[in-house]
Amino acid sequence: MYLAGIFVVLRVFRVFQRMFKLLLFALSLLLFLSTTSSDFLVSYALTKGNPEYFRYLEGYKRPDSTPFPMHNSYTQERELLGRTLFFDPRLSGSSWISCATCHSPGFSWGDGLPKAIGHGMKELGRRTPTILNLAWSELFFWDGRAASLEEQALGPIAARGEMNLALDDMIAKVKTIPGYKELFEKAYPSEPISKETVAKAIATFERTIVSGNSPFDGWMKGDEAAISEQAKRGFLLFNTKAKCATCHSGWRFTDDSFYDIGLPGSDIGRGKLFNEIEVMQFAFKTPTLRNIDRRAPYMHNGSRKNLEEVIEHYNHGGSVKRPSLSPEIKPLDLSEQDKIDLIAFLNTLTSSDKPVEFPSLPR
Repeated sequence: MYLAGIFVVLRVFRVFQRMFKLLLFALSLLLFLSTTSSDFLVSYALTKGNPEYFRYLEGYKRPDSTPFPMHNSYTQERELLGRTLFFDPRLSGSSWISCATCHSPGFSWGDGLPKAIGHGMKELGRRTPTILNLAWSELFFWDGRAASLEEQALGPIAARGEMNLALDDMIAKVKTIPGYKELFEKAYPSEPISKETVAKAIATFERTIVSGNSPFDGWMKGDEAAISEQAKRGFLLFNTKAKCATCHSGWRFTDDSFYDIGLPGSDIGRGKLFNEIEVMQFAFKTPTLRNIDRRAPYMHNGSRKNLEEVIEHYNHGGSVKRPSLSPEIKPLDLSEQDKIDLIAFLNTLTSSDKPVEFPSLPR
């Protein structure tokens, strides 16, 4: 009996020992989860362990800050100067077209037109691209012909079909406006009023044009009610069957690359820069999908009136077959419900941004 009692005590002791080890493991796990990246916690809470969602979430994390180049770092004075130049129509030959004429905050930094209207009220060949979230981009314009925002900023000013003001004439014009002298001195105190400082100032302002948090971002942070179940299905489709994420990747929903997506027309896009490279013919830059529901019509030529038409285009595998067509452009066999779910998801990418502060133009 005495030995039996000892065995009982030992068994009880071992049970408590195991329970103690499990408790230590649980406490260690809680400590790890409390100190590890919020991404894991958010993703797990969001998906409730659903691996189908979990595997795609990490790629859509927003950055913590906006990048500025070393040669043109951010200051409030530079942003103010850039903002003022951006909204000033005197930077055009006619003195009525500003950068904001085509890149209006009211149209998510586009103009709401199928194709842009330039100097002399003439229609241009392409739709105005948004300048939203360009601080993270590497190549600019639909065909990627500019390698920096500074270079991009001067392009439309000098283009005859757009703002139609030679850059030397633009600088001479700005110098005649007394109020600009103080703005330039505060923004670039050791530099003269020049093409370079105008470009840097406008680029600084453009880098501050960043979309805010959207319902999708709220869902990413763990708010299950931020988007609908329909939109969640759309997110999964976006990353799988619909193949949207192949090109619309990352938190801005663009890979900044160039593709022929099978649109009809004679504009060969990036092919003008690389006429001997087959895949660059009819290739245009992948646009961001942030705030996409505010930027109809769509495509580089404004040929698709709404998101339904855009999805139908991809569902059919494009409208034109040619050697340069991206291999990703194939029929998708999306159902009507799939299309509805995709649009529900795309609508969650729109943010409620604070109103833009319009500057007082100097005299």
